[in-house]
Amino acid sequence: MADQQNPGTGGKGLPDLLEKLRAGTQVLREKAKEVQENLRRPQKTQLFKSIFRVKHDDSERSRALGVLTNVFLHLHPAKVNRDAVRYGFTWGMGGITFYLFIVLTFTGVLLMYYYHPTKGQAYRDVIYLMSDVPFGKLLRNMHRWAAHLMILTVWLHMFRVFLTGSYKKPREFNWCVGVVLLVLTLLLSFTGYLLPDDQLGFWAVTVGTSMARATPLLGHEGPFGPQLGMTPYNDVRFALLGGSIVDANALLRSYIWHCIAIPLIASIFMGVHFWRVRKDGGISGPAPVQLESEIKPVRKL
Repeated sequence: MADQQNPGTGGKGLPDLLEKLRAGTQVLREKAKEVQENLRRPQKTQLFKSIFRVKHDDSERSRALGVLTNVFLHLHPAKVNRDAVRYGFTWGMGGITFYLFIVLTFTGVLLMYYYHPTKGQAYRDVIYLMSDVPFGKLLRNMHRWAAHLMILTVWLHMFRVFLTGSYKKPREFNWCVGVVLLVLTLLLSFTGYLLPDDQLGFWAVTVGTSMARATPLLGHEGPFGPQLGMTPYNDVRFALLGGSIVDANALLRSYIWHCIAIPLIASIFMGVHFWRVRKDGGISGPAPVQLESEIKPVRKL
């Protein structure tokens, strides 16, 4: 009996195998079709929907809200007063400042390949970069002059905003964010002073951190500092230098603040700054002016 059933079992097994192959092929076709559809319309994928949490139907309102309510898809406002974007009014200082930040980030990353934040080696790295690395002098000077220009453009941008009254309602919060960005820009420049480990950087940081001793509440020579228990070994100057003198600890801390901490904090505040410009109605400008061709004739009754 067993010998008679084996051929029958083998005969039934072949159609079953073919059926399984057909089912597997069908599943692969459906998956390939799904992948092709996702590549063709990525906004319909679950990943896209999890990032942009809005209604994803095909109505015009949903498409508009998906753009207008998302900072990644709509950085600028829907309507812009053409007089508010004139260079004679804005001076272009905000955009130039952001461009300089991009230049500083790019050149700074390249400079990190040739730099060691250690005493003695840091200065030798700068000399090697300036004398032996191809285009090294150009790279360092681009970073240095972009930093100087960024300080200038930030001040001019703040000056323009103040002159045009762009800090007033409803832009008070964004003005405060801009002040924070100004302070962060100054701190970026100050922390970069010590990195070449030369005499200029040494004495600049020595003088700057000595001024920190007189910080109210946080410095041991400042108002209410001694009353709060501040001493030369636990105040804000000690925290900035990692000790009581400008040495290897101060160089390492300046490197970390300059290359990691402050750029990350500044990037977050810049994102908030750009987002608030859009949410507050765009760049504040002069009153809208109509061209003569745009004035509609008055109908006579």
